[in-house]
Amino acid sequence: MKFGIFYEHQLPRPWEEGSEQRLFQEALDQIEYADSIGIDYVWEVEHHFLEEYSHSSAPEVFLAAASQRTKRMRLGHGVIQTSPAYNHPARIAERLSTLDLVSNGRVDFGSGESSSEAELGGFGIDPEVKRAMWEEGLRVAVRCMTEAPFTGHAGEFVTMPPRNVVPKPVQKPHPPLWLACSRKDTIHFAAQHGMGALAFAFADPEEAKHWVDDYYETLASEGVPIGDAVNPNLACVTTFMCHEDEQVALARGLEGANFFGYSLAHYYIFGRHQPGVTDVWSEYGDRRREHGFDPDAVAMAEANADRLGAKVVSGDQSGLRGAIGTPDQVREYLRRYEECGIDQVILCFQAGKNRHEHIMESLELLARDVLPEFAEREIEAQAKKDLRLAPVVEAVMARKPASDHPPLQSPDYEFPAIPRLMADRMNSDEFHAWLDNVAEASASGNSDDVRGLLE
Repeated sequence: MKFGIFYEHQLPRPWEEGSEQRLFQEALDQIEYADSIGIDYVWEVEHHFLEEYSHSSAPEVFLAAASQRTKRMRLGHGVIQTSPAYNHPARIAERLSTLDLVSNGRVDFGSGESSSEAELGGFGIDPEVKRAMWEEGLRVAVRCMTEAPFTGHAGEFVTMPPRNVVPKPVQKPHPPLWLACSRKDTIHFAAQHGMGALAFAFADPEEAKHWVDDYYETLASEGVPIGDAVNPNLACVTTFMCHEDEQVALARGLEGANFFGYSLAHYYIFGRHQPGVTDVWSEYGDRRREHGFDPDAVAMAEANADRLGAKVVSGDQSGLRGAIGTPDQVREYLRRYEECGIDQVILCFQAGKNRHEHIMESLELLARDVLPEFAEREIEAQAKKDLRLAPVVEAVMARKPASDHPPLQSPDYEFPAIPRLMADRMNSDEFHAWLDNVAEASASGNSDDVRGLLE
């Protein structure tokens, strides 16, 4: 089983001058250290307008910075919002390929559609068609990375003529594709499309076991790849904070972990938000006993004293816990994910007001007391998995329709520069002759002749 780390760039109020700068710089320090201790992936979200919950609106810039602070860690977009209203698919392809080049082929391409009014409404996206927009944007982005030239597309949401989109990625045919999943049905959907499933629901390993079984059964029986390669992997996210004293780990990690859940629900379920005004952190503090979680009460609860769970319960209130505890507790919890067949556990520790020094101490304990035994098993387990899935992947790829890569409508397709187009429309031999003279002067390298012609 592999390990990843996860960033929303959460920044609860009140904000001070330099708060965002410090947040980003500390995250880069954490990523650099995580790379050095053997963490396999860093995942970075794309969100817009979700104050406090996520200040990660330009993940391609942040991951580019992380690429220069790391050597082996894979750089995961978790996710790019591929609706063309958010990101034009040609621009997605260009940014991904550039990141793949500067990182020497370490990019993973997760995609998603979002479901918050803050984002959908902010970009004028109708929730009824967001799934269709996601899919069309993704398909075109993949084609832009793999076709030379891209042969053009005229769809419901994207219209683009043939162009050769450059640069192309290091990884062929393209970086691995993942889909953001919050429910079992979207995990099923990822398998149907030959994509890795990024399960962002906080669930216990025993619950995730049902996802694993369905994912691989669906991939084998129904998988038709949306891209030009299959990525047969399922990853789960869990909260994380570690200390040799359980109560210290709880004190350091629970409040932030549950602000993560509360602030998510604020934007996606129950909140009313006034941009630039609403204080989500204060609401969380005032209402946590009513709407989700009391860290002090859960710290005293005995329901999970013997075994960690994704959630902890105190009375009729529940909240997130996950991998928050001692090294022994964290190790046992993660083993259960490994035993049920999860391919990657993604640790979420940058949440709420969790402190940088506590995160770094947790990573140090993870490296010393938890990761080594998993690393020992990973190479052999991956080799066995690759061998087992080879015929499945071959069968899935055989189902890919040739129509996914349509040919150029005309093999002689070309587009003229604007002055040449004007000469065509004017049917002016004199104009064409003048443009030919400009070309000759440019080829000769005589800038004075070029300037003279253009004046």
